[in-house]
Amino acid sequence: MELLVNNAAQGGPIGPFVETDAEEWWRTMEVNLRGAVLCCRSVLPGMMGRGRGRIVNVASAAIPIPYFSSYATSKTALVRFTETIAAEMRPRGVSLFALGPGTVRTAMSERSLHSPEGQKWLPWFRRIFDEGLDVSAERPARMVGELASGRADELSGRFVTIWDDMGALHDAIAEIEAENLYCLRVRKLGESGAVSPLSSIHEEAMQGVGDGGAGWLRETKDPRV
Repeated sequence: MELLVNNAAQGGPIGPFVETDAEEWWRTMEVNLRGAVLCCRSVLPGMMGRGRGRIVNVASAAIPIPYFSSYATSKTALVRFTETIAAEMRPRGVSLFALGPGTVRTAMSERSLHSPEGQKWLPWFRRIFDEGLDVSAERPARMVGELASGRADELSGRFVTIWDDMGALHDAIAEIEAENLYCLRVRKLGESGAVSPLSSIHEEAMQGVGDGGAGWLRETKDPRV
């Protein structure tokens, strides 16, 4: 397999976290995060052996959405998972992307629109449809095709959406890498231009350098590549 698209998901409970069933809440993590993890774990060895492959993890806006905590948490975790595994796979020719597909009219979105809990706790969601900001399924499908083509491999590990201009991102790749754009990062006051004592260590960690990483690459090197 040279392409995996992890698109299966469920919305999970809607409402205040303290009033949700913990098992139902965790079930959303099992479907949205663990499901993608297991699929990636299944196909990555083959992709590594061939020295090529692409994985698109369909995520969502990585923002804290009150009363929709299990879905928001699972999809944000999926973005970080994508970043992390992309860093491990980069030397092996395998690219991973997290994709924000926009809002498509699906059974999941219909539930958020029309269920009593959706109408009570997510009233803002209707505005997406009322203001014509929803999209057809063809639009994220086209973006998946773009990511699968290989033209965006230099953006491996990034979180992109259907609203992004891939040509513009390609032209700005140096800035994206220098500023760590299109990825999850915590920004703090006074950080602009400042270098902390841990900066170089964190950079080394994110690059996966060291004897362990180098040794793993040697051990998993396929003689055909």
